[in-house]
Amino acid sequence: MRFCAASDQSILLYLGEEIALATNERVLKLLRLLQKEPPAWLRNIQPAYCSLMVTFDATRIDHPAVEAALRKFEQRAESLPAPKSRTVEIPACYDPEFAPDLLDVARAHNLKPKDVVRFHTSRTYHAYFLGFAPGFAYLGDLPEEIATPRLEVPRKQVPVGSVAIAGKQTAVYPFATPGGWRLIGRTPLALFRTNRKPMELISIGDQVRFQAISSKEFSELAAS
Repeated sequence: MRFCAASDQSILLYLGEEIALATNERVLKLLRLLQKEPPAWLRNIQPAYCSLMVTFDATRIDHPAVEAALRKFEQRAESLPAPKSRTVEIPACYDPEFAPDLLDVARAHNLKPKDVVRFHTSRTYHAYFLGFAPGFAYLGDLPEEIATPRLEVPRKQVPVGSVAIAGKQTAVYPFATPGGWRLIGRTPLALFRTNRKPMELISIGDQVRFQAISSKEFSELAAS
């Protein structure tokens, strides 16, 4: 464990230094325990790959006391079983109209576009955390055969539902936003809805699989 003051009312707790399932499981267990038994001074928790950002009421507690409390919580969390996860199926169309970077990704790895799709749909991905935009889940780990760096120049706008990859990560854009990830497909599903509980389709700790569909199936699902 390593602590770092992030502001006068927040602290970063690192449970590891590398992106790994075991480390993220520790993050998730501590997150769930704090959510189940929130201290009176707790204001917000933001999980990431290897860390938790904890925001607290500075009128009630100071950094050393928060650190001491979190150490006790983490000791308890260590003995807890791994949190149960859901499996989320994401239908995705990889046709050229939805995949402007698919051919470039294939060429970068001496593959055919269908091979990139095969690799992308062959893996069950772990939702490490959510960030960037509401409902945007960072999913890993992408097969090494198609791991590709971000674009050198980000797009000013990425279409909603775009399935993308960057490095060893993959994700779905829940909104039309700027973005530098490489677009290899698109899903008709809504990743975030304010009238749904939970509002995000993918939650931290979920297991995610992509299923290739045709453009006709895309249109039918989008209209349903």
